[in-house]
Amino acid sequence: MKNTRTLSLVATGSLALTLAACGGGGDTGGGSDSGGEAAGGASTLTWWHNSNTGEGKDYYDQVARDFEAANEGVTVEVSAMQHEDMLTKLDAAFQAGDAPDVYMERGGGELADHVEAGLTKDLSDEAGETIEKLGGNVAGFQVDGQTYALPFSMGVVGFWYNTEKFEEAGITEAPETWAQMYDAIDTLKQAGIDPISVGAGDKWPAAHYWYQFALRSCSQEVLEGAVTSLDFSDPCFVEAGEATQQLVDAEPFNRGFLSTPAQTGPTSASGLLATGKVAMEMQGHWEPGVMQGLTEDGEGLGDKLGWFPFPAMDGGAGDPAAQLGGGDAWAVSADAPDAAVDFAEYLLSDEVQKGFAELDMGLPTNPTASEFVGDPALGSLLEVRDGAPYVQLYFDTAFGQSVGGAMNDAIALMFADQASPQEIVDATQQAADAEG
Repeated sequence: MKNTRTLSLVATGSLALTLAACGGGGDTGGGSDSGGEAAGGASTLTWWHNSNTGEGKDYYDQVARDFEAANEGVTVEVSAMQHEDMLTKLDAAFQAGDAPDVYMERGGGELADHVEAGLTKDLSDEAGETIEKLGGNVAGFQVDGQTYALPFSMGVVGFWYNTEKFEEAGITEAPETWAQMYDAIDTLKQAGIDPISVGAGDKWPAAHYWYQFALRSCSQEVLEGAVTSLDFSDPCFVEAGEATQQLVDAEPFNRGFLSTPAQTGPTSASGLLATGKVAMEMQGHWEPGVMQGLTEDGEGLGDKLGWFPFPAMDGGAGDPAAQLGGGDAWAVSADAPDAAVDFAEYLLSDEVQKGFAELDMGLPTNPTASEFVGDPALGSLLEVRDGAPYVQLYFDTAFGQSVGGAMNDAIALMFADQASPQEIVDATQQAADAEG
């Protein structure tokens, strides 16, 4: 999968900070052993993040200074580094038992591994009020019902569409159900417009369809249980494949979709939407920023861009308001000083999240900050995300690389008419069994 999908934040306006593509670097810092609680109740906290350039770095430096000023005796040692460097150094720090006190977690299987190894603090009680405020956004950062990280930026996956193409075809409202979606697909075809682009050449954009149908077919209990049990025997997983197969059979996608890349160049799936060659693409919250980089004027679709959530399907056990997405969270290492939890909560405060939103550093999870996101195209997305009972992490993140990779490979084969719904489940279960 491409880092721009799993790790990027939307890049809009004058500031474009992406988690996967930040330039430069910063100090490597030290782990909790370098400071910790000192005499007299003083504490030195180490904080690692990847906003290592421009206004984002400056903002986080000020956030640390403000926390120090409000908490006498506390010092925050900030290390801002390029994202991939940070991931490598985090792994090394965990192995050495010298992890930073506050650091970025991505959730899913990776977080579960950290919890099992006793590396990450359970925040359920100490940060209870903050967790309650974040609502369904915390679901992907829980293990066995306990919360181990506080998500600070979360997006959800839905359909970005060209409002002008819809009007040209005579479609007046965005589809809310799959019956309406299939009507829209037929209507667009009759108008000579390719309905949907998909970058199946990169696999994960195709896999997102199976993920979404699984989210509609399976209950939250089944999905959350599968993350830890890696048991895919529930019939809902086959039902997800059957719904995906029905969509593929409807032939809604761009010509050559099996080899189309997701986001690279004007002929990519995102490029086809940005340049008016298709009506829709299912993508994440980063899509407006990606499209801006794929048009000569740097505008993407501009004011012709609309968004709607993945439509509801009949008969599924999943909550139709649940959403597929992902993001990043602040976690606290198991041996960190008590002040580290206070600092992690401060990073999710109204004040800090407001500034985070105003600088377009990401999509804030604190609902009081959502109104300060500058890009109007993201307004409906934020409303749906904040109203979701829970946000399911991308399955390849939730289940881990080996299981998620096998799942993505099998789904891509279905798009090529080379795998059945049952074979997707079989391939996924085989990879899961190998993990055990």
